[in-house]
Amino acid sequence: MASQRKRKAVWGIDIGGTYTKVGLVTETGEILASKEFSTGAKEPFAHFISNLEKEINGLLSDIEELPEIVAIGVGAPNANSLTGHIEYPPNLKWGDKIPLAVSIKEVFGLPVAIANDANAAALGHMRFGPAKGMRNFVALTLGTGLGSGIIVNGELLLGAHAMAAELGHVNVDPNGRHCNCGLQGCLETYASVTGIKRTVFELLADMTEDSPLRGISFDDMTGIMIADAALEGDPVALEAFARTGFTLGNKMADIAAHLDPEAIILSGGLSKAGDILLEPTVASMEINLFNAYRNKVKVLVYNAPSTHSVLGPAALALS
Repeated sequence: MASQRKRKAVWGIDIGGTYTKVGLVTETGEILASKEFSTGAKEPFAHFISNLEKEINGLLSDIEELPEIVAIGVGAPNANSLTGHIEYPPNLKWGDKIPLAVSIKEVFGLPVAIANDANAAALGHMRFGPAKGMRNFVALTLGTGLGSGIIVNGELLLGAHAMAAELGHVNVDPNGRHCNCGLQGCLETYASVTGIKRTVFELLADMTEDSPLRGISFDDMTGIMIADAALEGDPVALEAFARTGFTLGNKMADIAAHLDPEAIILSGGLSKAGDILLEPTVASMEINLFNAYRNKVKVLVYNAPSTHSVLGPAALALS
């Protein structure tokens, strides 16, 4: 009898502005092992590579029956799949052009594919998640910043410089909030975990109502805290989500006008608020949609565990 083929797997690495997730993923999307650790966005890039090597080696030692590991996929902010670099990342203080792909390949000796983190997430949605069977959709990741990935006719939209879909940096207000990218009034300064925290602090200064969010520092406050407060009826948190949803939905109407997607899929930390975010967002989008698109664009919330973010980079490696 012929021996059974050894199953193949890839490393999926999702680099965020706050946390990095790494996981060993099979061809069918099974996560054999995973780990989350601090990205160290303000530490040197070499520090990140050292930590990544340590975490992956630790995961390997925990797996009893190792598959054949064939590649590594990495999703990262401002990652350019053509150059292999992270280029001018607003939330990572590692330099202007970071040689991500070659640095990881030197350590692990495997083929490395990189992409913008939200582009990778879009591929994961299409291969393993809520976009199975879809050929035209937009993925928005609402985390420390706002990332986006666009699938057109079943293919990831890269653009001339492999930098397409930076929807977090479309303009909401020319005189609005300053963004880490150097621009002013970017969408991600309003519709992200960081953005809603800024909204909460503005509201705390303007509103007199009691709120469990008073007394929490900006650095200690999380999106989950704001969502929990909203679920308990806190007027400050509810207003923060209402304003966030209005801004996000308005720009999603613009996305529909540009791309005519079947769906817009929301994921990331802020999306875990569920209907508290979804309802004002969809209402704002529908009000601002061109008539031809009304009631046609689905808005889906993908609330998988945070470790499932490795599925996007894994899909990138498998493709």
